[in-house]
Amino acid sequence: MTDTKQKVEIKRGLKGVYFERSATSFIDGRAGELRYRGYSIHDLAEHSTFEETAYLLLHGELPTRGALEVFDQQLKDERRLPDPVLEIIQLVRDAHPMDVLRTAVSALSAYDPEVSDNSTEAIIRKGIRLTSQVPIIVCAHNRIRNDLQPVASSPSLGHAANFLYMLKGEPPSVDAAKLMDTDMILHAEHGSNASSFTARVVTGTEANLHAAITAAVAALSGPAHGGAAENVMKMALEVGDAAHAAEYVKRKRQNREPVMGFGHRVYRAEDPRARHMRDGVQKLSAEMGQPQWYEILQALVDAMQPYARHGVNVNVDFYAGVVYHLHGIPEDLFVPIFAVGRVPGWTVQVIEQMENNILIRPLTQYTGPEPRDYVPLDQRE
Repeated sequence: MTDTKQKVEIKRGLKGVYFERSATSFIDGRAGELRYRGYSIHDLAEHSTFEETAYLLLHGELPTRGALEVFDQQLKDERRLPDPVLEIIQLVRDAHPMDVLRTAVSALSAYDPEVSDNSTEAIIRKGIRLTSQVPIIVCAHNRIRNDLQPVASSPSLGHAANFLYMLKGEPPSVDAAKLMDTDMILHAEHGSNASSFTARVVTGTEANLHAAITAAVAALSGPAHGGAAENVMKMALEVGDAAHAAEYVKRKRQNREPVMGFGHRVYRAEDPRARHMRDGVQKLSAEMGQPQWYEILQALVDAMQPYARHGVNVNVDFYAGVVYHLHGIPEDLFVPIFAVGRVPGWTVQVIEQMENNILIRPLTQYTGPEPRDYVPLDQRE
């Protein structure tokens, strides 16, 4: 047994381990590069829409104008929840929004006519339904817990604009809708992160898409995966003024505590998604007469600059939380918004896993007691 232990190389957290092939996301952590299906995240963030990006992820190619119109209509046609699911949301209204989302996604499986069909075509159709239904769950719950009626979807608004409309009860400005659209593009897919890997593990058992995404939502609910945006906003509130940022960082580093929104499991350079949210925060904070938030964030970036050479750079969630705060969105909805944008990514991960499926079953090295004899209960001291 001792020799076996010495030969085993443990890769804790599976860090650096390639467990499968994927044609969806390319990530170069050292160069700070991210591509969806070969397209730079910068081009998609600047020129695409969430609908077009979702189509690209699900189908592998950018759509023609006609194909995009059909896809957009498919998303709009699925903007509804079964009444029993709304009743479930009412019953669990006091739970955390991520727990409500997980419960409601699971409940939707009972009302999807294709729930047990694991063909690629059916998974895409179910993925489209869930892409439209997840934002409704988030918004309906937020209204219900505040003793308000859910806002019905608008057939004329795009995906991101409709989300803000259902959440706040009024159509967003063009700029606000565009920034939320960009946010969803940036969060749509990111390789084998914890929630996507969880979805693949569940799919490996030949479970259905609803089961996989329910599990993915559960994985995302953990603060080590999805909680950075919420924690960054708390940090900005704690700093309070750009003039205090340097002292805040110094104190955190001296106490060996993390500075929220810096560092990433994959990226050693700056997260390539961050710049697009940074530009949005600068514009939105000025537009809303609250430039102090952008100033605080940039002061924190300046104070953290000496650590950049060690791979501790700003990530996308550093700016996302302030965007949500400026929209007046409650902090406990920051992670659910992440899920709203990620459904197409989870769906394509399930599709890839199902196409060449295998049960994912890694090993753990045993470090317990050596073999020993069972002692009857009446002989134990």
